[in-house]
Amino acid sequence: MVIAKDVEYSVRGTTMRGRLAVPDGTGQRPGVLIAHEGNGLDEFQRTRPERLAELGYVAFALDYYGGGQVFTDPAQMMDRIGKFGADLDYVREVGNAGLEILTNEPRTDPARLAGIGYCFGGTMVLEMARGGADLKAVVGFHPGLTPSRPRDSVNIRGSVLVCIGSEDPIVPAETRLAFEEDMRAASVDWRMNIYGGAEHSFTHPRPGANVLPGIKYHQPSDERSWRAMLDLFNEVLT
Repeated sequence: MVIAKDVEYSVRGTTMRGRLAVPDGTGQRPGVLIAHEGNGLDEFQRTRPERLAELGYVAFALDYYGGGQVFTDPAQMMDRIGKFGADLDYVREVGNAGLEILTNEPRTDPARLAGIGYCFGGTMVLEMARGGADLKAVVGFHPGLTPSRPRDSVNIRGSVLVCIGSEDPIVPAETRLAFEEDMRAASVDWRMNIYGGAEHSFTHPRPGANVLPGIKYHQPSDERSWRAMLDLFNEVLT
């Protein structure tokens, strides 16, 4: 039986509210840190830790806005992402604070950690890896791929997987190419999956939500990218 609970913690005086899930059984298990999409840790994204715990992972979904804030207005969301993403040191600090919650859980094996993220959350886990976080696997689902400090990519320790929609207007082909060059120059173990017909944020159903153009759920790509993530986990976390 999976045990899940909300966890409050603080970063620079801001109270964050994340979601932790622990699998059934005893003994340490691989840990997965989850960084949410730009709209915040909404109800759908709060189910991801339990889904991973059912597969045997300790999983913690961090909160990078504070107070569990969720945006429904796209303009407010983009404004908040812009302000948050402008301070790279803070982005990494917030990510590492979530990683500390995960590693402080006694059931987590600190030698087998992964970070996954969606949208800006994918950017966050990539930046954590560039900052030297000890992550054996780093997975970005439709993440921003432009590094603020490309020279830091040499600090990436683990294997990187990015999953991108071929029709994503936010991550066009030239951005993907620049990311490839960055990974190659830094000698990173990396892979990129391009999903035909998928736009940005293809992993989130968002029924009836007010979203920006180019953002659309794509079930085949959602399922395929999830399987690709699990394949990487089976490779590097077992």
